[in-house]
Amino acid sequence: MNRPMSVRDRIVYLRAAQRDWAATPLARRLAIITELRRLLAERAPAFVRAVGPNQRKPLADFVAAEIVPLVDACQFLERQAGELLKPRPLGHQNRPLWLSGSEVTIHREPFGLVLIIGPSNYPLFLPAVQALQALVAGNAVLIKPGEGGEEPIRWLIDLLDEAGLPPNLIACTSDTIDDARAALRDAIDKVVLTGSASTGRAILGRLAERAIPAVLELSGNDAALVLPDADLDLATNAIAYGLRLNNSATCIAPRRVIAIGPIFEPLRDCLRARTAAMPPMEVPEPVRVKLAELLGRSEAAGAIVHGIPPKPGNAAMAPLLVENLSVEDPLAREDILAPVLMLFRAEGTQEAVAIANASPYGLGASIFGSEQSAVEIAGRLDAGAVCINDMIVPTADPRGPFAGRKQSGYGVTRGAEGLLEMTQIKAVFLRKGTFRPHFDPPGSKDHEFLLNYIAAVHGRNWTMRLRAGMTVMKHMITRGARRKRQRA
Repeated sequence: MNRPMSVRDRIVYLRAAQRDWAATPLARRLAIITELRRLLAERAPAFVRAVGPNQRKPLADFVAAEIVPLVDACQFLERQAGELLKPRPLGHQNRPLWLSGSEVTIHREPFGLVLIIGPSNYPLFLPAVQALQALVAGNAVLIKPGEGGEEPIRWLIDLLDEAGLPPNLIACTSDTIDDARAALRDAIDKVVLTGSASTGRAILGRLAERAIPAVLELSGNDAALVLPDADLDLATNAIAYGLRLNNSATCIAPRRVIAIGPIFEPLRDCLRARTAAMPPMEVPEPVRVKLAELLGRSEAAGAIVHGIPPKPGNAAMAPLLVENLSVEDPLAREDILAPVLMLFRAEGTQEAVAIANASPYGLGASIFGSEQSAVEIAGRLDAGAVCINDMIVPTADPRGPFAGRKQSGYGVTRGAEGLLEMTQIKAVFLRKGTFRPHFDPPGSKDHEFLLNYIAAVHGRNWTMRLRAGMTVMKHMITRGARRKRQRA
């Protein structure tokens, strides 16, 4: 599959192979995931030495962000996929009385061909987990990697081949936009995108005409709430970690810090000191240009910028702390993958929640403070993931689903829900026995029977239910006698 080949040709091969793969027992699919996990553990050192230096991040961050959660995700699939994907009988509980003898079984079936459009900031972990979930569910997979992400994805495909994955079940395009467009034009059955909100909207426009389903993991502008009783050192260290991780190119990095009450001044002082001490970070030019424009508009509106704003032609930018912003300021409503923190003051938790929820994005959030208060506030935040007294790292738990809200997208990746996203539901209804009164032409009194049935089952009090139930029984006896005469 790695020889030069058009996107359309790849899709033809993938579709042909998927039919046999869908019929392959799940135990066989999972055995390949087990072998892949072992190969990942064996080959990771050489891969990190060869590819890590090209990723513009410390090697420790590269291993922690790309390899560790990937092998954990493999193990999660090995342990849980069998239970999650097996047919699920609904049983008799809560079955309507009038459907007595009817049984329902829910089946999970693959879509067919899943197109995964990966990001540039996490080129291996995010598309790899999505691809493995799709394969385990019985799909074939075409991956369009993010910019600069071909090498990690091709390494994954080589390991899957060595692990025993049958040929032509997973393929990689180039990282070009042209290949993404070519794939979107062809016969794909589902799209999983990790990218910006603008990219998500553009892809939805292409999919709408053919009603192709999609999972969109899009931009964020995450809030970090710091409560009055928070551990100041813990909160400061966590926010600084989130800001520097992956050169701040992390969709759930903290952008809007909301300090409640008296903790505002000490937190501001700590964050100013920490951001000033951080080394510059490499940020792509389009992001720097966009940020410089937004900062100019914010300063014109009265915002205070601590630090040196990005300069044209200089790829490295120093972290910034911005305060005295309105929640309506364009900077507070944009998705910026750059080391910039916005600091807001809130008088109480109600105002803090309102500030956090004012963003058009709802990817993630963090809360620092007493567990009881933080858990209560978490329930009021309009975000797909909330970390309490930590930052970003807990979202790598392979059991946890990852989903955005509002302009941060929809659908789920990772966890049990992410695996089920790679399947479509089929409900199989089985009716036992031969009693099928609905096959008979309706009689003049049948509507009264149905109304009495409703009253007998759902009536307000026992007298109403008993009276209606007796009428239902009389109707059924009369109808049964009539049918007996007809058969005679």
